[in-house]
Amino acid sequence: MIVLCPTVTRRLRPATLAWILTPQGQPPHAKVDAGIWRPRIGSGSLPGVRVLVTGAAGFVGQRLLAELEAQGHESFGIDVECDIRDPRAVARSVRGSAPQALIHLAGLASVASSHAAAEDTFAVNYVGARSILEAVRQEAPQCRVLLVGSGEVYGNHAPGGEPFREEAAFTPGSPYANSKACADRMGAAYRELGLDVVRVRPFNHIGPGQHARFVVPSFARQLAEIAGGRKEAILRTGNLDCVRDFLDVEDVLSAYLALLVPASGAGPFNIASGVGLRIGALLDTLCAIAGLEPEIETDPARFRPTDHSVGDASALRQATGWRPQVDLNHTLERVYRHELERLQRSGTR
Repeated sequence: MIVLCPTVTRRLRPATLAWILTPQGQPPHAKVDAGIWRPRIGSGSLPGVRVLVTGAAGFVGQRLLAELEAQGHESFGIDVECDIRDPRAVARSVRGSAPQALIHLAGLASVASSHAAAEDTFAVNYVGARSILEAVRQEAPQCRVLLVGSGEVYGNHAPGGEPFREEAAFTPGSPYANSKACADRMGAAYRELGLDVVRVRPFNHIGPGQHARFVVPSFARQLAEIAGGRKEAILRTGNLDCVRDFLDVEDVLSAYLALLVPASGAGPFNIASGVGLRIGALLDTLCAIAGLEPEIETDPARFRPTDHSVGDASALRQATGWRPQVDLNHTLERVYRHELERLQRSGTR
């Protein structure tokens, strides 16, 4: 049975001090500012509110809880002790936390894995979202809900085509994308019922600590293992000609927080850089960072047809002033260093 969130919420104390740490101790949501590490993300004019985050133990969720706490919000996280498809369990969590805002991150996120687990993907991503929305409608009807979807809902566009805007038709190409498309449409229906639902469609986002089933950490982990003498100098990949829109995860968090402000509007909103990057170019950059030139071997299990997916975030920029701030070269370096450090830690056990 898939379990994604607990029946009892985990309360985090509001932060009383800003982060001021040495580079060796910087939190994952920090940047360098005149030699001092401080949080990069801002939430505009939003006062302290009670925020419930689903999927709080995940790659994005952990960072989001830390940032909410640092900004003085009263933060609650739910994750792994409750089946999100269970409406009664979700309702108990919403009732117990009485949120003024909710960011729904919980779900199954792998496009590749969804082909082998289509029913589970739909149940968690669609039925789970319905449980969240219905619980908010019944238990916290004034709550603002960020329903996190995916840029995958738009499918593929022709090489050199215009980036996807929010009015583009949905043409999902996987069970994962289909589950997100259905949840997105359901969010629109709940908004028609009077719930303050904001549909957001982030494109690919990366950073240290992301699971190695995703493309960038997979490359980084293989390179770290080669550098550490743990594997032969062969790097296995899928289709390097696919083009994607990548953001640093911190830029995505910045967008989520900006959209918690009610004045930002109803959406839907793409979260995207507007720049298409060939997967092979990312690999080339990671190899340069690692100082390695491994043999590249195509793995049929990882291969998917060549496609292109780039988003247009003009609506988000107009509503909030948001723009990507993090240089992806820096992001790739951090991802590789994280994998090197993980490998070193595992070797000392």
